[in-house]
Amino acid sequence: MPCFSVVVPAHRVQGYLRECLESVLDQSFKDLELVVVDDDSPDAGAAIAAEYAQRDPRVQLVRLPERRGIGAARDIGAERATGQWLLFLDGDDVLLPGALAALDEALRGPSEDVDVLLFGHDRVDWWETVRRPVGEDVTGDPLAVTVAAWNRVVRRSFWSAHALAFSAGPYEDVVPVHQATLAAGERVGALDRVCVRWRERRGGSFAKSPGRAHFAVVGRYEELFAAGTEVTARLFPYAVDHILAVLDDPGRIQPGDRAAYFRAAAAMLRAHRPGGYVTVTDRQRALLSGSYATYRGLARAGGRMKAVRSALARRKKAVRARAMRVTYRADLRRSLDPHLAVYGAYWNRAVSCNPAAIHAKARELAPHIRGVWVVSSRHKHRVPPGVEYVIEGSRRYWQAMARATYLVNNSSFPGGFTKRPGQVYLQTHHGTPLKKMGLDQRRYPAGTHGISFQKVLDHTDQWDYSLSANPHSTEVWERVYPAAYQALEAGYPRNDVYFTTGPDDTAKIRADLGIRPGVRALLYAPTHRDYQKGFLPRLDLERFAAALGPDHVVLVRAHYFYGADAGLAAHPNLIDVTGHARVEELCLAADALVTDYSSIMFDYACLDRPIVTYAPDWQAYRLARGTYFDVLSGRPGETPGALATTQDELSALFRDGGWDTEETTRLRAAFRARFCPYDDGGAAERVVRRLFLA
Repeated sequence: MPCFSVVVPAHRVQGYLRECLESVLDQSFKDLELVVVDDDSPDAGAAIAAEYAQRDPRVQLVRLPERRGIGAARDIGAERATGQWLLFLDGDDVLLPGALAALDEALRGPSEDVDVLLFGHDRVDWWETVRRPVGEDVTGDPLAVTVAAWNRVVRRSFWSAHALAFSAGPYEDVVPVHQATLAAGERVGALDRVCVRWRERRGGSFAKSPGRAHFAVVGRYEELFAAGTEVTARLFPYAVDHILAVLDDPGRIQPGDRAAYFRAAAAMLRAHRPGGYVTVTDRQRALLSGSYATYRGLARAGGRMKAVRSALARRKKAVRARAMRVTYRADLRRSLDPHLAVYGAYWNRAVSCNPAAIHAKARELAPHIRGVWVVSSRHKHRVPPGVEYVIEGSRRYWQAMARATYLVNNSSFPGGFTKRPGQVYLQTHHGTPLKKMGLDQRRYPAGTHGISFQKVLDHTDQWDYSLSANPHSTEVWERVYPAAYQALEAGYPRNDVYFTTGPDDTAKIRADLGIRPGVRALLYAPTHRDYQKGFLPRLDLERFAAALGPDHVVLVRAHYFYGADAGLAAHPNLIDVTGHARVEELCLAADALVTDYSSIMFDYACLDRPIVTYAPDWQAYRLARGTYFDVLSGRPGETPGALATTQDELSALFRDGGWDTEETTRLRAAFRARFCPYDDGGAAERVVRRLFLA
């Protein structure tokens, strides 16, 4: 029998679940089992849990065939548990290092005779600000501790003997948590140590979903009070405080529902008010008197200064906006054009990437949709003939942004537009994340260059759909760009060409690039380094080309941040393709890819051709930029093929045949399976049908 059974219900937490599970499995105290209950989650949560279950025998995955809710999922996990102690942990929270060892020590020491052991927790928000609950003392009255399933362990035999179970629906832990505390009586212990970190999410969690579902907390206490006057007298003060805390939280009760919630709570509390209960605060008195006008007056007085500051900030923002876009405001009052879509890519550089593939497919499948591209004035010459465009910041740009029903971009639209009700924004992204992205970048200031993460979140709040090329991306985007958008796991439309281009078209691309027949073409495409300026390849390209010999040609693609060319010296076996309009054509032309940490590796994997990782500065890159996995690990699913960390090693791979072996083929297959599962040539069509034709 393991000491601890950690039960984790999982529903729509794929972006956080790995961190949660690893926080349990990496504990120094190993005598545990981890029961993950997949509550019929539509995301990759079950697959993630299955991965851990496959490699660690302590992990058990329970899949529910239909959504049961977090309470039922916890109950099912508790039924499957075999440990001495139950610890319930939400799938987006973490168990802090050393927590289980500290709990085990406490349960073997002064608290060995307890049935319930409380412990401390803290909370972390999306800015990674960590704070403890103000004034909470786990060593005081146990009923005063935060009402939650995840800040205590319960003896499993005690849980079963008292037939404890979570309620169906919201606030599912209020009843069993209080019932367990009351039933344990003197056998409640406390460990004054923070063991769990509760994650406060921007969206996607019940705590951040305002609505009448939060009225359920009133019913939970009414259910508890039905146990009799003794229980009511004990719980009543804490019920009042809990109900008021829910009322005061704008993330739970909407302004339009506040009066109804207040009156429902007041009626229930007045019906069960025990004799001798004395109110302490004005807010308590207002609630127990049933006077919403009094409560509202207190709330207004307390929030007056905050309201003044907010009003000043809004006024300043409004003045600035009027100065910038007076005519745009007028356009915002006009109706949306149901047949207008605005596209953008790479900060208005050109018609390219996923938006370009979607635009092309929409012209074929949804010709009633008029597509307009946003480009900067210095890049307008790159717009293909026959493609309608507007210049960023122009009158026509603001007209299009005000009236378009559909917005498609792989980066962001300029100028801080106002997203209107009825507009649908698809964020396509432009790569699979190897390096840290979004909010994760805050830990790596060398790569942020003054990024306003508040603006990042404001932009994320505009998205309706986030396009994903693979489950890894979906997990990362959900965590680092937290908002209420829907993941669209359809593959990358820009990769469709890898499945639809025939050999004759590929031969023409090679000929147009100047690749001689019978010559092996290598595409060298390193990524940008945030900590350097200009294109400084860590490879002597002339020496490399000479070592390869005349039967090889190297296509050199510098990152677009560095301009239109790579500044190469003339060499018969080097071709500068930095300014080539479509990187997809370069991939089709190449027999193999040589790259370092560029996301091009994930796209090139669709072709099932050799990928060579040349990473002479991997450690420096990881420290400066941060990465989600180790591309040099040699593990299937992380390393796409052959590896080299010096120029001599790289040359030797092509001289001796190490660039393409049975082992590199095996690695490439695993890499492709992980990062290209949705790419099959039909991604653009799937997106167009979902966005324009659904």
